[in-house]
Amino acid sequence: MTAIRTAIGLMSGTSLDGIDVALVRTDGEAVVERGPSMGRPYDVAFRRRLQGALDTARTIGERAERPGDLAEIERELTLRHAGAVREFLAQNGLEASGIDVIGFHGQTVLHRPDAGLTVQLGDGGLLARETGIDVVCDMRANDMAHGGQGAPLIPAYHAALAAGLSGAGAKAVVFVNIGGISNITFIGSGGGIVAYDSGPGNTLIDQWVEAHAGIPYDQGGMIASEGRVDPALAERYLSHAFFSDPVRRSLDRNDFRPPEGAEASLEDGARTLAHVTAAAILRSARHLPERPKLYVVCGGGRLNRVIMGDLAALAEVEGAEVVAAEAIGLDGDSMEAEAWAYLAVRSLRGLPLTFPGTTGVKAPVTGGIVRKAASAG
Repeated sequence: MTAIRTAIGLMSGTSLDGIDVALVRTDGEAVVERGPSMGRPYDVAFRRRLQGALDTARTIGERAERPGDLAEIERELTLRHAGAVREFLAQNGLEASGIDVIGFHGQTVLHRPDAGLTVQLGDGGLLARETGIDVVCDMRANDMAHGGQGAPLIPAYHAALAAGLSGAGAKAVVFVNIGGISNITFIGSGGGIVAYDSGPGNTLIDQWVEAHAGIPYDQGGMIASEGRVDPALAERYLSHAFFSDPVRRSLDRNDFRPPEGAEASLEDGARTLAHVTAAAILRSARHLPERPKLYVVCGGGRLNRVIMGDLAALAEVEGAEVVAAEAIGLDGDSMEAEAWAYLAVRSLRGLPLTFPGTTGVKAPVTGGIVRKAASAG
């Protein structure tokens, strides 16, 4: 019988809003026992440093390069993750000795799949040393070394969750993660898995409202709810070749850029970009092998009622239902962090993290680098 491991997952996504922490007990296959979770937001000053890191990282040509202040930011980011782990353990009455492994995503600052290049800031050895827990990090690189796009990695976890849904095997289900970039995982009625990035998520809206209102995001879609969709501006995004290209590819945060300042009012810009986020998901779903009947939405975008309203309306036309993860007993905030815990256990067991139908890799491959707490240095 395969041992059940207790794992903590750490996720810092493209929205740059903070660290999500979650605990999962799993064998890395069918057994998934979801535990407590926690979010630790970044302060405004550090969030701006991460935004600056995205610009600095554009000059990187090799994964190990850390131009400018990236090495300093990487260290601070890692120490913040270590602090989040300590806080999480204390909050839940847990000891480091009771945790088998940490799955550490780090912060993506550059993702160029066509060049086989992906860079996540985060020092796994330092995290292991600071927490006293073994760490699995750098889980995207091996996929890219074998011809994959390096994303998305979460489908293996989505498939495990879908297997536990009542009646999931009878209909096609799509898990939608609306983070900075949106991605979808399709689990067909026969169990087949297809996954890919589906388009811009919260990134464009966040950049728009920060530039024009000085706030980091449109909480609940309040700003968007006061505006109107600009059809021409929306179509400019939705006519992008990304949506019609039969070859699905992974996106970088900078592949789509927010409108110029004079192109729309604050409210109309936010409303239009919310519509683009929803419509992009449905346009990308056209490439799936089967029409989905259920969309399960997780990530911060599910809290934007305008995005969710548009997504539900568009899906209804196609005979599909849209629900937030919580409606079926899951946690839409912690799902990515849970996935990273699950993937860390799969990595320890040498099980595949990615598949031809998820990243385009040539054959299923495992990934990740293990940093032992006892030898981290």
